[in-house]
Amino acid sequence: MEENTPTVSLVSCMHFVRRGVAKEVPEKIELTEKELEKIIKQTADELRLTERGEDVSDDEAEAGPSSARPPPENPNDEFDFEKYDEEDSSNPVGIGTVATLPNLGDLGDNVQIRTDGPDSDEEDDIIKPSDNLLLVGHVESDASVLEVYIFNKDEDSFYVHHDIVLPWFPLCIEWLSHDPSDTKPGNLCALGGMDSVIQVWDLDIENCLEPAFKLGQKPNKKKKTKRVGHKDAVLDMSWNRNFTHVLASGSADNTVLLWDLDQGTPHTKLDYFQDKVQSLSFHPREPQTLVSGCCDGAARVSDCRDAAAHKAWRLGPEIERVAWDPNNPYCFAMSNNEGRVAYVDVRHEQPVWEVAAHDKEVTGLILSEIPGLMITVSTDGKLKTWDIQRSPPVQVSERASRVGQALCAAACPEAPFSLAVGGDNKQCFIEMLDLTANEQVSSIFEPRAAAAAPAAGAAAMET
Repeated sequence: MEENTPTVSLVSCMHFVRRGVAKEVPEKIELTEKELEKIIKQTADELRLTERGEDVSDDEAEAGPSSARPPPENPNDEFDFEKYDEEDSSNPVGIGTVATLPNLGDLGDNVQIRTDGPDSDEEDDIIKPSDNLLLVGHVESDASVLEVYIFNKDEDSFYVHHDIVLPWFPLCIEWLSHDPSDTKPGNLCALGGMDSVIQVWDLDIENCLEPAFKLGQKPNKKKKTKRVGHKDAVLDMSWNRNFTHVLASGSADNTVLLWDLDQGTPHTKLDYFQDKVQSLSFHPREPQTLVSGCCDGAARVSDCRDAAAHKAWRLGPEIERVAWDPNNPYCFAMSNNEGRVAYVDVRHEQPVWEVAAHDKEVTGLILSEIPGLMITVSTDGKLKTWDIQRSPPVQVSERASRVGQALCAAACPEAPFSLAVGGDNKQCFIEMLDLTANEQVSSIFEPRAAAAAPAAGAAAMET
């Protein structure tokens, strides 16, 4: 009697997208059998080349970055962060070297892009202004998929809208709106994984077989191409919401790259890490400031105007996650693989506090827009909320996760008490939670959320 092969079903990464950025009715690409056959053959040929190892070594060729941008006044400030406030947003972005829409090659007239509205029996295809997208990296047995969920808090709905088949195990997801081919904001998703090349997909197009464009390139002797970008897996990314053409990526090759999306090339390399870079986050208000968490046990705050400028705080042994505090511009939190969390004020040499939050690695770390609310999830199978307005912080709630070992978590931008958690439970690999179902959470944080809402609205109007 044959033994049943255990199947894997887990969520490795996720990211919420704010409301109102997606097309109401996404376009759909429809391919004929002939064109599908052509794409499959092309993909098979590329896989065969990879298996033969027809690559040049990294020592033979490292492709240097090229740029069509005028040089900044400060030669160390490659993205001209110092003149961020003087940026002219009316200038159109350059197309550069990246492709537009799905790069399906020369498919002729057999490719049809359907833009008409849904039929009466396709109401679920419509994305409402009150819908949030949740991007989920889902691994099922040997298959890896990007699933685009619809979450609507008012309607209490949560379902998969469409999905995209991926060629490798996904490790990180970042949303961005900067489309190099269009002056209008896009709805794009950058994916990093076991491959060194980052894929960027257009979320407003269904049935895509290839990404809109890629960041990075492997060396290949036959094609006479040199390496561009990372040498190993991409573990995390952060998009700069102030300098929207900038994306940071951290890798198992012990580096952070700052990509110029207009050119499709890296312009700055941060290479002072002693191990894999697992977590990244640009400061929400200061475009030049990036915090990174590394397996060498330190979190570093870098000034991107100078590739050598950084300051480190140690928690050890390996930093799992880092996150800025949206309510305090000087502070961030970091978690490690032993279940500890530390809170850092960058004006001081030592963390403000440190707490043993979990028994195992803290894989999800959220500092909420709700003042004082911190959320942690761990592979110990527990989800906890904390009040960090007290020092040291006080645990408010704890619950066992239905997803098994929790591997990631994300809070909804417009409904911060709504939380998604992903894990490795085959029967329940993703879960949506309402944190206010807990009485302690509700009594402490709902009044703070209500008090913070008018101030946040006034700040948004000023902006």
